[in-house]
Amino acid sequence: MAATNRNEVPNYDRISELKAFDDTKEGVKGLVDAGITEVPRIFHNLPDAYSINDSFDPEETKFSIPVIDLEGLFNPTKHKEIVAKVGEASETWGFFS
Repeated sequence: MAATNRNEVPNYDRISELKAFDDTKEGVKGLVDAGITEVPRIFHNLPDAYSINDSFDPEETKFSIPVIDLEGLFNPTKHKEIVAKVGEASETWGFFS
């Protein structure tokens, strides 16, 4: 599989290229073994794939994520308390759902 340059025209048949890559059954290891020097364009993210919000200010976020200290997990007295906190976070925040 030939390596491609990111500056090339973005109009190409990505589906065919992905199929050809899948058909080799060699995966990324096959690319490395072939000695490629550039990442093939099937692995490139398109510039418009993710919108960038320049006005994003991390200080203005209102999110908080529960932090559970697992120190003492194997201590019989703390174990029950830690398991309860993990259970509450799972129900409240949807972890492990």
